[in-house]
Amino acid sequence: MKPQRERIFTDLAEIVSFNSVHSVPELVDEHQAAADWVVDKLSDAGLDVEAIDTIDGTRTIIGRKAPVGHAPVVLLYSHYDVVPAGDPALWTDDPFTLTERDGRWYGRGTADCKGNLVMHLEVLRLLEEYDGTDCGLIVLVEGSEEMGGEGLDHLIKTRPELFEADAILIADSGNAAVGVPTLTTMLRGGARVSVTVDTLEAGVHSGQFGGAAPDAVAALVRIMDSLRDEHGRTTIDGVDCLGTWDGEPYERAAFRTDAGVLEGVQLMGTIDDEPADMVWSRPAVNFIGFTSTPVAEAINAVPATATALLNLRVPPGMNSEEVASLLVAHIESHAPWGVKVTVDADDINPPFATDASKPAVKLLGECLVEAYGATSLATVGSGGSIPLTSALQEAYPDAEIALFGVEEPQCTIHSPDESVDPSEIEHIAVAEALFLQRYGKDQ
Repeated sequence: MKPQRERIFTDLAEIVSFNSVHSVPELVDEHQAAADWVVDKLSDAGLDVEAIDTIDGTRTIIGRKAPVGHAPVVLLYSHYDVVPAGDPALWTDDPFTLTERDGRWYGRGTADCKGNLVMHLEVLRLLEEYDGTDCGLIVLVEGSEEMGGEGLDHLIKTRPELFEADAILIADSGNAAVGVPTLTTMLRGGARVSVTVDTLEAGVHSGQFGGAAPDAVAALVRIMDSLRDEHGRTTIDGVDCLGTWDGEPYERAAFRTDAGVLEGVQLMGTIDDEPADMVWSRPAVNFIGFTSTPVAEAINAVPATATALLNLRVPPGMNSEEVASLLVAHIESHAPWGVKVTVDADDINPPFATDASKPAVKLLGECLVEAYGATSLATVGSGGSIPLTSALQEAYPDAEIALFGVEEPQCTIHSPDESVDPSEIEHIAVAEALFLQRYGKDQ
C-alpha cells in the first residue's frame, strides 16, 4: 500500500485552517465549520454519516459501513477540536496555516488530533484502492475531547447502540519516537483540585502588621511543599507513590530532550526512580495555576487570600476518586497556622489499561511493525488522560481497545509550533488499513 502524501497534506491543511476550540463563543463558527468538513469528508468516502448535536453544544459525527456477512465491526476514533493556539507571536508561522519546515508539518492540531483524523481518511481511501475490507466500520469523530468530552460521554450512556464494536482503535496517542511502531497500553486518570487559603478579612500593611499577621501565600506554599519529598517525588498521605513500570523504559536522556529540561536541572526522584516509573506508574500532583497579587500590582501588604489549581494524575490500579479524596484530606491536614482552607476536586476521570496480548491489539501491533519495516513493537504508557477509553470499556466490556496514533515527542502537542512528521501519518495509515483487511480472518 502506498499512501499519497499530497492528498494527506491537502486534507490536513483544510482541517487545520479551522480554529476549532470548543466552548469559546467567538469561535463557534470555526468549530461548526470543522464539524461540517468532517461530515463532508466521511460522506465523500462512501460512509453513511450521522451528525448528532450533544449536550455540551458540540457535534459528534459518526460514519458507518456495514460488515460483510459476519465480519467484525471496528470503531475508529479521533477528534476535530483543538486546544487554543495561544499567543501567535510564539509561533514561527500562522498556527492555522499548515506549513512545511525541515520535513515536518506545522500548525495547531497537526498531531492532536487532526493528524489522526486525516490518517483515518487516508485509510478509507487506501481500502478503496486496495481490495477493501469485510469489517464493518464506525468512524467516530467528536468535538469536545480537549474540554473533557462530556457530549460524547453522555451519548455513550444514552445511545450505546451507536458505538457497539468488536475492536476500538483510538488514534489519539503515538509512537515513542519517529519511526518506532508503538502501542500505548495505559493512561493515567486524574482530577483538577483547587485550593484557596484565607487568613485575613483583607490585606493589611506589611510594615504595620507583617511578621505576626498570617500570610496566605506563605501558607499555600507550605501546603504545596508538603506534596513533594526532598527528591521532588509526589507524596500524598495514604497513597502509594512509589510504583514501578514494567514495560518499555523511558531513557533519561530521551526524557530530558522530550520534556525540554534545562541543562543542569535535575529530574525528579533519585537515581533509582526511572522516568517511566514516575510518569506512567505513579500518582503525580502538579501546581498548574496560582492566583494572588500580581507582581505588577504588588503593594506593601500581607496577602489575605491565595488560590492554587492542581492537576492530579492517577495510574491504573488506583481509583481516581479515592486518590482525589486522599489528596483533599492531605491538603486540609497540612494547612499550617489554623488558616482557612477550601478544597474542591472536579473533572475526576479514571485510569485505563489494555492488554497488548489480546487478539485485536496484538494484530494491530503486528501491522504496525510491518508498516514500519521494523523488527519489534514498543509498548509504552501515557501520563495523559483520555476519559473516553474508560467510558467505552465500561459500556462494551468485551470490546478490545487499542491506543496508537501519529503523535511522537517532537510534535510538542498543546504548545506553540505543534507539528507532525508526515511519514508517521503514512505509516500509521498503512498499519490501520492492513489491520482492517486482516481482522476477523483466521483468528
